Amino acid sequence: MNSSSISPDWPAPASVLALSTLRGGGYSVGPYTSLNLADHVGDDPDAVVANRAVLSRLLPPATRIQWLTQVHGTRVVRAGEAGHPEADASWSRDAGFACAVMTADCLPALFCSRGGDVVAAAHAGWRGLLGGVLENTVAAMGVPPRELLAWLGPAIGPGAFEVGAEVRAAFLGAARRGQGAQTDACFVPNSVKPAHYFADLYSLARLRLADVGPVQVFGGGFCTFTESDRYYSYRRDGRTGRMASLILLNPQ
Repeated sequence: MNSSSISPDWPAPASVLALSTLRGGGYSVGPYTSLNLADHVGDDPDAVVANRAVLSRLLPPATRIQWLTQVHGTRVVRAGEAGHPEADASWSRDAGFACAVMTADCLPALFCSRGGDVVAAAHAGWRGLLGGVLENTVAAMGVPPRELLAWLGPAIGPGAFEVGAEVRAAFLGAARRGQGAQTDACFVPNSVKPAHYFADLYSLARLRLADVGPVQVFGGGFCTFTESDRYYSYRRDGRTGRMASLILLNPQ
């Protein structure tokens, strides 16, 4: 770990390189301090360019990053598309193409095959989780779930992510057979705010992945909302920057 990023703690093969940026070590100021990587949040464009150069130095030379226009949806694209396609996940079998998602409370999920020949990154807020973005990502990778590893990166923690009763009802309504009680356990009532709950994105993601097969899941346990010195949080600050979580097949 350094001031700019953390690496997943998972048994990925040597051919896979993955990281998730922190908010330190960049050039942005004010509410975007300091390693904001998003060019759509009102930050100084020159600072974003400088910050992306910092990110590039953490990656192998000539790495191409597949940035996305994220819409809280479920579309998955292959890395290498021109521009910023409207999607919330990407995958790659080509060395040197980094799959990337940006977050500031939503859940970043990184995937790789045990054989080290395919990788993917997904952006999952509650709408994406409910819609099936993780399942779609696994399907797009074209690998049996038992051959996949997943890492759940920095997201808003279960003690801070407050949602309304309609969100809980939507997940309960979509729960697979036998998962009703487990899904309900992901929502803890807010004792001072009726009809509101604290939702556990990490547990919800693990349930969705368990439904597609025996994906081995690592990570979780972060909280972007409470760890203000390390992470951006839209829920906490409103006007803020974005971290990036990336994964690629290392051309070296």
